[in-house]
Amino acid sequence: MRVASAKPGGLRKVLGPVDLVLMGIGAIVGTGIFVLTGSGATTAGPALALSFVVAAFACGFAALCYAEFASILPVAGGIYTYSYAILGEIIAWMIGWDLILEYGLVTSAVSVGWSGYFQSLISGFGLHIPVALSAAPGALPGVTTFFNLPAFVIMMVLTVMLSLGVRESARINNIMVVIKIAVVLLFIFVGVRHVTPANWHPFMPYGGTGVMSAAALVFFAFIGFDAVTTAAEEVKQPKRDLPIGIIGSLAVCTVLYVVVSLIMTGIVPFTQFKGIDHPVSLALQFAGENWVAGFVDVGAILGMSTVILVMAFGQTRVLYAMSRDGLLPKQLSALNGKGTPIVATWLVGIVFGLLGALVPLQVLGELANIGTLAAFCLVSVAVIVLRKQRPDLKPAFRCPGVPVIPALAILFCGALMVFLSAVTWIAFIIWLLIGLVVYFTYARHHSALNKAH
Repeated sequence: MRVASAKPGGLRKVLGPVDLVLMGIGAIVGTGIFVLTGSGATTAGPALALSFVVAAFACGFAALCYAEFASILPVAGGIYTYSYAILGEIIAWMIGWDLILEYGLVTSAVSVGWSGYFQSLISGFGLHIPVALSAAPGALPGVTTFFNLPAFVIMMVLTVMLSLGVRESARINNIMVVIKIAVVLLFIFVGVRHVTPANWHPFMPYGGTGVMSAAALVFFAFIGFDAVTTAAEEVKQPKRDLPIGIIGSLAVCTVLYVVVSLIMTGIVPFTQFKGIDHPVSLALQFAGENWVAGFVDVGAILGMSTVILVMAFGQTRVLYAMSRDGLLPKQLSALNGKGTPIVATWLVGIVFGLLGALVPLQVLGELANIGTLAAFCLVSVAVIVLRKQRPDLKPAFRCPGVPVIPALAILFCGALMVFLSAVTWIAFIIWLLIGLVVYFTYARHHSALNKAH
C-alpha cells in the first residue's frame, strides 16, 4: 500500500461500534431535519418522505463503497487515505482537497443554522444579539449585518472540546446525540396524535420533478456518515466496527427523516412551510404543543452542535493524514498530550468559524453539497478500480454487486449534482484548480512517497 502508515504512539484506539453509530448520527441529524424539511415540503409536498428515500439511496450506495475501503485500510483520513493507497498520490491529493471543502463548509454552514435556532431560543426570554452581530454580511435583505457572532462562538467552544481528546469528545458527542434523538422521538410521539391524513392529499402535488428537486435539496441532510471513516485509526476493531458505524447510522437517520417528514406534513398543510426555517417547531405550535416546541428548539441546538463537532473532527483527521504523508506542513500532524492533532484542530476551528461568521448559509450549503457529491462519486469509482487491481484483498466487508452498486452510486450522486447552480460549479472548479497549484508548487516536493523514492 503506497501510503504512510500509522506510527507507534500516534492516535489512540478507543472507539467501539456504538461510538461510531452515535458519531454518524451526530454528524447526520442536524440542519437537515430541523431546517431543510420546511423547504423540502414546499418543493415536494408530502412526498418529501420519498425525497428523503431517494437521497438516502444515493448515500447508501456510496456508504457500501466507503465501508469496503474502511475495512481494508483502517487508518486516519478516510477516503483520502484509501484513494492514496489505490489510485495514487495526485488523485488522493485532489480528493483530500475536496474533503477539506466538504467537511469545512459543512461545519461553517451548520454553525450558521445553529446561530439561527440559538437566537430564536433566547428571544423567548427577551434576549437579543445586536443586529450587526446576528448574521453574515448580506445574509438578511434590507438589514445591515457584519458578523455572525453566535456561529463563530459555537465553533470556538466545540474546538476546545475537540482539543480535549477523542475519548472525551466522543463522550460529549454521545451524550448530545442521545438527548437529540430523544427530542426527535418526543416530536414523533406527540406529533403523531395530531396528524390529519387529509393533509397528505395530493401526496405528490409537483410530481416526480418535485420529488427529485427536493431530494437534491435535502441531500445536505445526509452529509456526515463518511466522517465515521476518518476515525479509523482510533477504532478498537475497525474491520468489524466501521461498516456497522457507517451503515447503521445512515439507516437510523433515514427512518427518522421519513417519519418526521410524514408527521410534519400530516399536521400542517405543506404550503404553509414556505420561508419557514424552524418547520418542526412550527408543526408543534400549529398543533398547540408549545411546550414540546421549546424542547425541540433545544434539541435542534444540540443536534447542530454534534454535526459541527463530528465534521470538524473529520476535517482535522484529513489534515493529519495529508500532513503525515508530507503533502501539507508537518505541524498539522503534531499531536498534543491527549493524542489530538492540536494545530490542525485550531486551524479548522478558526478558519471555518470565520467563514460561518462572514458567508451566508445558502452559499456555504451549495458548495458543501457539490464537494460531498464529488467525493461520493470518486470513492465509488475507486471501489471498481480496487476490485480490478487488487483481487487478492479480502476485506472484512465487501460491497455487494460490484460494479452495479458503485455505478448506481455514481448515477444517483451525478443526477443530484445536475440540480446545483452554475455559480456553485464555477466556485468548485476554481477550488480544484487552486488545489492543483498547491500540489505542484508544494505538496509533490515534500511528499513522503517521493522522498522514499
